[in-house]
Amino acid sequence: MPPSDTPPEEAGLREPGFPIVGIGASAGGLEACSQLFRELPADPGMAFVLVQHLDPAHESALPELIARTSRIRVHQAKDGTQVEPNHLYVIPPNTDLTILRGRLQLVPREKVHGQYMPIDKFFRSLAQDQGSRAIGVILSGTASDGTLGIEAIKAEGGIVFAQDEQSAKYPGMPRSAIATGCVDLILSPDGIAKELTRIGHHPYIAQPKALLTPEPLPAAGESLTKIFQMLRVATGVDFTYYKSTTIHRRIQRRMAVNRVDSLDDYVRHLRQTPAEVQKLYYELLVTVTSFFRDPEAFETLKQHAFPSLMKQRAPEEPLRIWVPGCSTGEEAYSLAICLLECLGDYAASTPIQIFATDVSEVALDKARAGLFVQNIALDVSPERLRRFFVKVEHGYQISKAIRDLCIFAKQDLAKDPPFSKLDLVSCRNVLIYFGPLLHKKIIPVFHYALKSDGFLLLGSSETIAPFGELFEPVDKKHKLYSKHATATRPPIDFAAGRYLLEEPRTTELAKRPGEETWSDADVQREADRIVLGQYAPAGVLVNAGLEIVQFRGDTSPYLSPAPGRASFNLFKMAREGLLAELRTAISQAKKKDTTVIKEGVSVKSRGELNEVNVKVVPVKVPLSAEPYLLVLFEKVANGSRRTRPGRAPETAVTQKDVDRRIPQLEQELLATKEYLQATIEEQEATNEELKSANEEILSSNEELQTTNEELQTAKEELQSTTKS
Repeated sequence: MPPSDTPPEEAGLREPGFPIVGIGASAGGLEACSQLFRELPADPGMAFVLVQHLDPAHESALPELIARTSRIRVHQAKDGTQVEPNHLYVIPPNTDLTILRGRLQLVPREKVHGQYMPIDKFFRSLAQDQGSRAIGVILSGTASDGTLGIEAIKAEGGIVFAQDEQSAKYPGMPRSAIATGCVDLILSPDGIAKELTRIGHHPYIAQPKALLTPEPLPAAGESLTKIFQMLRVATGVDFTYYKSTTIHRRIQRRMAVNRVDSLDDYVRHLRQTPAEVQKLYYELLVTVTSFFRDPEAFETLKQHAFPSLMKQRAPEEPLRIWVPGCSTGEEAYSLAICLLECLGDYAASTPIQIFATDVSEVALDKARAGLFVQNIALDVSPERLRRFFVKVEHGYQISKAIRDLCIFAKQDLAKDPPFSKLDLVSCRNVLIYFGPLLHKKIIPVFHYALKSDGFLLLGSSETIAPFGELFEPVDKKHKLYSKHATATRPPIDFAAGRYLLEEPRTTELAKRPGEETWSDADVQREADRIVLGQYAPAGVLVNAGLEIVQFRGDTSPYLSPAPGRASFNLFKMAREGLLAELRTAISQAKKKDTTVIKEGVSVKSRGELNEVNVKVVPVKVPLSAEPYLLVLFEKVANGSRRTRPGRAPETAVTQKDVDRRIPQLEQELLATKEYLQATIEEQEATNEELKSANEEILSSNEELQTTNEELQTAKEELQSTTKS
């Protein structure tokens, strides 16, 4: 069961009115659970549900064993039981356990392909049923059960614990959970018990009911503005116009985790702890997703959108899809899989471009790798796993054929320019976290980005209002729309960075709807934009991987899209004659961390040979670990020679031509030597790193072999004990 598409603060009244703690454990879990419940008081004010991997063929003595050390009452879970505070409910053998409206739901254990994942199933239902009142705890165990479940709990605003590896007899499950970045506190079992007791009385958890609309944070105005400013400086993302209820609940959640009761104290904590600013940033992004979330929506695409898009399409014309807010990539990969299934035999001959964007670099890195835990078998059918995934250690990797269809890039949907000439925009469960002003800004952008016959897919709780005239409903239930032609283009503004570091009161979005008056600052900024556009040199901003993140001015004389798979790599887009000098300049700029200028570089564009000066400037962004480079191109006056079509070049070469050409060739040779030397040095460094990595792998292999022998011995001892 996937996480709810509705923000937790709008999911309605939650019953019962106390926290419910889901505990997942496997091998070694009995010892960890006994330690945890030994430290809990008799009246912690919350309920507990323990889901442990049990032998389906034998009765379980787990409730009796835990009751020996627990001060709270322990029961084996029964179907329909109303969960009560200060009670522990233990899953019976050979059953699946979920929760609905505070009542436990038991059904016979279903046969599944791959590993059985009862913890994920219960945690997902707990997240959907209890929202921010859900608490997840992952204790000792092997493999990765519970990993997807804690992501669901985190997405709904709940709090997540994991046992530390030092105290865990089998650290596989805690380690897998921690790797998601969703775990709030990593402690020993007795430490978890103490924090549960404390957190159960925090205002974030202990309010009488989880209300439909939570009360605003007390004295939030000035303090909230300071928090937004710190987030903008540290991350470049402006949360001012995100939905206020979401912002308030997420900040309250971080306050509960950090033992802070007042917003002013939390602001001081943010100033003293820069790492907490990053944690709050990822908290507000809500980067949770899953494969084939809402399967009916994908079936709607296969029935209506994809067949329509393939009609009257030229063979070489690519299908272009944009997935804003792609998180860790499951949505983009799911679309690619569905599209290939729909195309069938035509898939190999149909160019496909899926642009997946997000503001979180951490999520994008995971998306590009395409590595997922084996728990995705809950959402992906065995047939799709065989066809589109490769089994790797501890999970699956999406096949290279699917990864090659998807281009992942950082983009802030609220301020960065969109893609264009798109066939489909799939923006699901992103708009629900935006306030009304951002919502009104983004829907017209989607209309602009789509082709005349394009489609828009939204989440089940999202709407195109108040722009109903821009789209025609195709499937109202699953929020699929087709673009509707309009006589006048809706107002849109994707001037990058327009209000990134401005005070909220001066941004364009702060104006009242329909207001057209400009301040003096607005006029000055518009004048700056015109001057820069006409007189500043053309150029691009590239990241550490030399991927273009912004175009500045007309760069077409120097850069052009390369044939084949779409790419924003600077070297792949460089025109003839530019590549060697560009490589050398970038290498020098990176190595020396200073501006490098290459003058008189010959570039061939549209049959014309131009001379251009290339400047590479390192860009230092405060509080950002990623280096950027600004590459500028300035055409040299009277430095071009045009070859006229249909006329053979003159064969006579004057001494003047020779004298002029020799320095150019010498310069090109020197640049080539410098580039080759830099390449050799980089190769040597890479070889050293590979050698070191190989030694580490050999060492790890020996450790794994030793661990395997220990596990084999433990298995034999366990079998011997069982027989006796």
